[in-house]
Amino acid sequence: MPIPSLAELDRESWLHPFSPLPVPGRSDPLAIVEGRGARVRDANGRWLLDAMAGLWCVNAGHGRREIADAMAEQAGRLAYTHGFAGAVNEPAVRLAAKLLELAPAPMARVFFASSGSEANDTQLKLIWQVQHLRGKPEKRKILGRRRGYHGSTVAAASLTGLPYVHAGFGLPLPGFLHVSPAHWPGGAAPDESERAYAARLAAELDLVIAREGPETVAAFFAEPVMGAGGVLVPPESYFTAIQPVLREHDVLLVADEVICGFGRLGRWFGSQRFEIEPDLITVAKGLTSGYAPLSACLVSQPLVDVLASGTAELGAFNHGYTYSGHPVAAAAGLANLAVFEREKLVERAAETGERLQRLLREACAGHPAVREVRGVGMIAAVEPREPDDAKRMQARLLDDGVLTRAVGGAVAMSPPLTFSEGEVDELVGALRRGLDSLSGARP
Repeated sequence: MPIPSLAELDRESWLHPFSPLPVPGRSDPLAIVEGRGARVRDANGRWLLDAMAGLWCVNAGHGRREIADAMAEQAGRLAYTHGFAGAVNEPAVRLAAKLLELAPAPMARVFFASSGSEANDTQLKLIWQVQHLRGKPEKRKILGRRRGYHGSTVAAASLTGLPYVHAGFGLPLPGFLHVSPAHWPGGAAPDESERAYAARLAAELDLVIAREGPETVAAFFAEPVMGAGGVLVPPESYFTAIQPVLREHDVLLVADEVICGFGRLGRWFGSQRFEIEPDLITVAKGLTSGYAPLSACLVSQPLVDVLASGTAELGAFNHGYTYSGHPVAAAAGLANLAVFEREKLVERAAETGERLQRLLREACAGHPAVREVRGVGMIAAVEPREPDDAKRMQARLLDDGVLTRAVGGAVAMSPPLTFSEGEVDELVGALRRGLDSLSGARP
């Protein structure tokens, strides 16, 4: 009996996330077997430039022995212990303390999970319990933004503002509402200034909260830069415009830093880049640079105080996961952040990001096939004029040896923060060739 190939095993066994089910005759899947720095090697031996850092996450680059060794050493000493009933392990405690030290706004406690979706689900439960303990149990509605992405679990998918995440699942659940995305300049009216656009979005938010009843609206979730929706960058004054609205109506602000955190925007957190003053912060991805599944909720002191006040009524904080504060994942996080500090990756991302943004605009912004080039720091997107061209561009770039991702009608990039100047040039050159190829293919 012949031994099945990897592609055959895949087609017969793996139900992939966000992927169509296998179709007979489909070409072999892209199988990645090795990574080094900003490059990965496929099963055919071809090295590819990973301009997506995996899935927005391998910020420190592939093949970091210091992170792998820290995980192996921790697994050999203690592979697992839980955090229930106040039990602790050293890596998780030290990582929680480090996150509070790095946080862009004063935070008091850290709750660990395994993914951004789980962390945002946790934020929702934290918010609902806080409102219950404040004597406002009717304050349960949650606001997100259209084109926002906050996860794919039932609640996090409801919070997400992408229709394809809802389709066929009966989502969003009741009580989840969505306002306009912040997309400067693409979302602005003709001749509308950046400040006027931000003021209009703040006025819309105010109107929605007033319409629903402030006594029913609990929180507003926002990514500093909207990643999976197409790398949408807000007006500079957007968050300073909406925060007074939220405070006026007693609505909590959650900064979803899953993509933007840990250097992606040239600062430790996107909240620092856009002057965000959150009540809660969600982190994941760059926390371990993808070396282990780990996410975290950062909770401010006023909310911790409310939760603590509920001990007499509720007893324990009855929420958690088997792998909350997993010691091997926490060891990966500590080693990863040590790399960040030792190699000054955040400062490096700011410098390399400036070059990336400048060269992208010089090479692509005036191209006849391009509608918009956008981004900040080490996240960017090129949006073709024809919506279907984003997927064609992604395929052309793969043929040219570059991994990108088609999202929101655009070709998105979020390279490792270790990207060199030469790798920036290589990426921009491939994008230009792909755009020229698109234009040349038109009748």
